[in-house]
Amino acid sequence: MENLKSNPNSHLTAIERTSLSYPARILMNQKKIQGKILDFGCGVGKDVELLAAKGFEIKGYDPHYFPEFPTEKFDTILCFYVLNVLLPDEQEIVLKQVKDLLNQNGKAYFAVRRDVYYEGFRMHKLHKKQTYQCQVKLPFETVFKNENCEIYEFQNEPADKCPFCSSNIERNLIIDGETEFAIYDKFPVNEGHALIIPKRHVSNYFELTIEEQKTCFQLVNKVKEIITRKFNPDGFNIGINVGEFAGQTVNHVHIHLIPRYKGDVENPRGGVRGVIPSKQSY
Repeated sequence: MENLKSNPNSHLTAIERTSLSYPARILMNQKKIQGKILDFGCGVGKDVELLAAKGFEIKGYDPHYFPEFPTEKFDTILCFYVLNVLLPDEQEIVLKQVKDLLNQNGKAYFAVRRDVYYEGFRMHKLHKKQTYQCQVKLPFETVFKNENCEIYEFQNEPADKCPFCSSNIERNLIIDGETEFAIYDKFPVNEGHALIIPKRHVSNYFELTIEEQKTCFQLVNKVKEIITRKFNPDGFNIGINVGEFAGQTVNHVHIHLIPRYKGDVENPRGGVRGVIPSKQSY
């Protein structure tokens, strides 16, 4: 959760408290705080102290106050009011780090403020330095919401239910990268039909970080060169299905790279517009 140079004072939003935070009390009442727990962005660490006193197995991480980054995985991760004080690029880093620190069946809870009416930098009343605040909406299930606070729940999907995560998958591998890989499609539309897949289990392409999106499309370019040399196609279609009603059947992001050949369809005009056949020709 490194601070960018353009937002160096996000830690100044941490407040001293004597009681358990409001989101922690809500989640305790819902019995959602379980197993090995991490308070990610714990600030001065009061929730860690009070939950530990109640018998919870909990650790805290904060890049300013508790800077030793965790090396293990956790069953429950709490991330309270962190995202509201971070720039968008910083938010993406935090979301990825939290997901990577979760056990496969673990759950993370992101509490965000809903009473931020002015987005941007402002002078902190106490510290007299510029701090940043913004509204945050996440594509996860809401487990609590009022006029001041919203708590989202994120859960990793079990790897053994995903054909792209399963350790015993028979990968017709093209390239195996550090954070993504490419395989030939098991049911190809055309000869050389390939899939480019991030190794991190994410269902929705738009939930990937910008860096993950970038590296996936860098791999698309590399696979295109391999397919061109091997199959000599006349063109390509590139496509991503996002959501059931867009045709997604495997809930793990994958980019289709489909070679096209002269004569493979009667009239190729419109290309990817053919996802709605009546709108393909124009």
